[in-house]
Amino acid sequence: MNTRMTIRMDRVQTPMIPVVGEWTSQHPGTISLGQGVVHYAAPSQVHTEIANVATNEPRIDRYALVRGIDELLEQIDRKVERENGARLDESTSVVTAGSNMGFMNAVLAIADVDEEIILLSPYYFNHEMAIDIAGCKPIIVSTDDQYQIDLDCLVAAITDRTRAIVTVSPSNPTGVVYSREALIAVNDLCKQRGIYHISDEAYEYFLYDGTEHFSPGSLPNASAHTISLYTLSKAYGMAGWRVGYMTIPNHLLTSVKKIQDTNLVCPPIMNQFAATKALQMGRDWCMQQIAEFASVRDIVVDEFAKLGDRCIVPRPSGAFYALIKLRTDKTDMELVESLIRDFGIAVLPGCTFGVHDPCSIRIAYGALAKDTVAEGMGRLVRGLTKLL
Repeated sequence: MNTRMTIRMDRVQTPMIPVVGEWTSQHPGTISLGQGVVHYAAPSQVHTEIANVATNEPRIDRYALVRGIDELLEQIDRKVERENGARLDESTSVVTAGSNMGFMNAVLAIADVDEEIILLSPYYFNHEMAIDIAGCKPIIVSTDDQYQIDLDCLVAAITDRTRAIVTVSPSNPTGVVYSREALIAVNDLCKQRGIYHISDEAYEYFLYDGTEHFSPGSLPNASAHTISLYTLSKAYGMAGWRVGYMTIPNHLLTSVKKIQDTNLVCPPIMNQFAATKALQMGRDWCMQQIAEFASVRDIVVDEFAKLGDRCIVPRPSGAFYALIKLRTDKTDMELVESLIRDFGIAVLPGCTFGVHDPCSIRIAYGALAKDTVAEGMGRLVRGLTKLL
């Protein structure tokens, strides 16, 4: 028998979160600063609404249009026009099963096999995986020592096979926020070179230090080459509901509908009703839940300061992550395994985000209450003090 895994899938990295999760399960009592989720639940009104929908709405047992149900699309259009400055006469909203599906839709719609998508390092690992799965080539471009965009490096990386540049701001895994000026420069570069700008804005509400979010799709004449990705997983505490949305140039709609119809037909109708109710709660509800995140971020940064020059912490101004550079001869995988086994604290290795030198680890502080984060950071700093 000639049964084997495809060469394409063989080159896709193994997701690190399940690996670290398995190690964590072997050591009860471990505090996890690994997976990027929030500690609060979806709005209670969502659960009330779903009980009503389950009883009274016959559409939940049927297929819906590929783009999404009208009620949710109306809420999305209002939101992206009001908050993100989207120009919906030139672009279109599509409901997706989380923004990961939106990214895969985008890659399949714009790039053929062996064409290139540029990612900024450190990158979100599922983006690299999606590009590999599609048979395309991820081109990794380094950022500066504060994880900010180096435009000269981006320009140098573009070839005649480049189809898009991807930005994630606020960033997973670093927590940095790209400036308005930097994102405008990237978007203008994409327009000049005839390529797409894929803007992942999953953490748009998670901002600290007076930092502001900027959506490149709001720029004049940007709609024709800008793909914007959003999700309810983070700010609305709805990771398990798997609902996101994308705004895309009108000319990509037919392709995206073909892709989504083949993979999913449409996100589950019940979940779309849940998302409709959540968006009705709006930004104000999200900001109430997020209010304490800045002080939790401060705990993370202050604890790492205790390590002195053994670590470098580019200050995170958004999302709920920090990517820490460590001065050590050990590998990041060795550190992660030792931290779980010997100190009861789980983090992710930088290698899964494309960082190999220097040794790095990612901290995710959204999933835990403030006191638990403080306890976890105490364990982490004690462990690193000994291991470094």
